[in-house]
Amino acid sequence: MSHPLPGTFNPWHCVNPGHDVPQIVNGIVEIPKGSRAKYELDKDSGLLILDRVLYSSMYYPANYGFIPRTYCDDKDPLDIMIVSQVEIVPLCIVPAKVIGVMRMLDNGEADDKIIAVNAGDPSINYVNDITELADHFTTELRNFFEEYTKLENKTVEVEEFFNKDVAHQIIQEAFEMYEEYFVIKADRQYGCKGVIRK
Repeated sequence: MSHPLPGTFNPWHCVNPGHDVPQIVNGIVEIPKGSRAKYELDKDSGLLILDRVLYSSMYYPANYGFIPRTYCDDKDPLDIMIVSQVEIVPLCIVPAKVIGVMRMLDNGEADDKIIAVNAGDPSINYVNDITELADHFTTELRNFFEEYTKLENKTVEVEEFFNKDVAHQIIQEAFEMYEEYFVIKADRQYGCKGVIRK
């Protein structure tokens, strides 16, 4: 992989995660709702890379991305799914109200997915907790993540959905892990000084 140039803008490191975290966070979309293209952030360049087209005939049920300046045990930023009536273009910053988390295992490794609603979408922004979503929607999420990699001979197990309090704790821990591993490095390599959470 390439190495980042000093001063190169990288949304993982240089975008403010929000002023009301962990209740409302800035999610950065990688994959629009309804897409079969699995885009991922190229950690060195800050651009998106097409990882693959989904092998199965399934589509992402929500806008999917990450929360900037977070870090998890899987060595990636914390994933977020943003529920909205619209498909949101990749690399768009979306203020999102956190309502819960889906805890899952991806090939045996913990891989939490924060669930949030688009704070600027009046059709959904009244939802305050995952328990207010239709049961069928969480069933769809579970089905998508447990099934979409089967044709790739990969195993995903959705453990459980938890409320916003658990999600807030996971987000806070991901901020702390990021600070432990990246703050000095990110500020030096990307010139992101002054990017703060609060």
